[in-house]
Amino acid sequence: MTQTPPPAPDILAPGEVRPILPGLFRARMPLPFPPGHVNVWLFEHDGGFLAVDTSIAGRQSRELWDQVLAHPNLGGKPLTGLLITHFHPDHIGLCGWLCERFGLLPTLTRIEWLQARSLWFDSGPAMMAQQASFYTAAGCAPEYLSFVEQRGPLYQRAVAELPRSFHCIKAGGSLRIGGADWRVITGAGHSPDMACLYNAELGVLISADQILPRISPYVGLHAGEPGADPLGDFLRSNEAFRALPEDTLVLPSHGEPFRTLHPRLDSLAAHHAERLDVLATACMEPVTAFEAAQTLFPRAAMEQTQIGFAVGETLAHLRLLERQGRVVAEAGTDGAPRFRRA
Repeated sequence: MTQTPPPAPDILAPGEVRPILPGLFRARMPLPFPPGHVNVWLFEHDGGFLAVDTSIAGRQSRELWDQVLAHPNLGGKPLTGLLITHFHPDHIGLCGWLCERFGLLPTLTRIEWLQARSLWFDSGPAMMAQQASFYTAAGCAPEYLSFVEQRGPLYQRAVAELPRSFHCIKAGGSLRIGGADWRVITGAGHSPDMACLYNAELGVLISADQILPRISPYVGLHAGEPGADPLGDFLRSNEAFRALPEDTLVLPSHGEPFRTLHPRLDSLAAHHAERLDVLATACMEPVTAFEAAQTLFPRAAMEQTQIGFAVGETLAHLRLLERQGRVVAEAGTDGAPRFRRA
């Protein structure tokens, strides 16, 4: 007997606006890179709507915003607030365009604001030379260094010019949205000080990229802070969310809303513990970061557009292994350190 396949998930169409709870709506913006979309949350606020995040800059995103704002569920009301969870282009890309259009200042944490501003202006030859040096030290091939140089800086392509002022929020503070108080909980690792919002009365968490339902967010070491421990920061900051109730409705930036917060935190911790063990085994013989990346991400490490992500995340795992005393880095004669099991 032929079994009937399960129904396809009810995926929100681009430009569509769907209610989540009274006064809270969701829109879904497509992205030209993985994970393929970003969620935008819209709260009734001060006679209009406060939006959480914006998608990347570009004509398609602007046209979709026109569709969203004209959607019957929003009743023709304007944006009266804009909160940016973190500095990545799919979250802050159209911040400047929306702020200018509606006469707003964005709300975000200070570190995320400064990170966005610095990256937007740091796009010259010295920055590209730093990138090349970083990937050389990771053991990447000359072909990849040439690819990075030819590709050039990426941030300005996906982020419109940013406003010069902002409203600052901090971990532990609160934000009044539409007559309700939302507590700010910040996450780290994927970005330095990502704003998440929690409302106890509604039992809702805006989790941004910190806690996603199906994938782990990218957690990578980058050239701007080579001594950081982003994976350690990510795992430690996730522990703050365990104090929230198990049945919390989690609204992530990518993927569908879910109510399995504690199991998801367990799953993320277990995933990275397993990756750390795999990588420690791969370091039985000394390897460069690029060689180690081929163990964790065999396909991505062979694709020019994905090598940077694979190497960055591998370096984040290697750094945590170093902090745990499981791996040591040794200088290489070619300028690329080798990592070996301690």
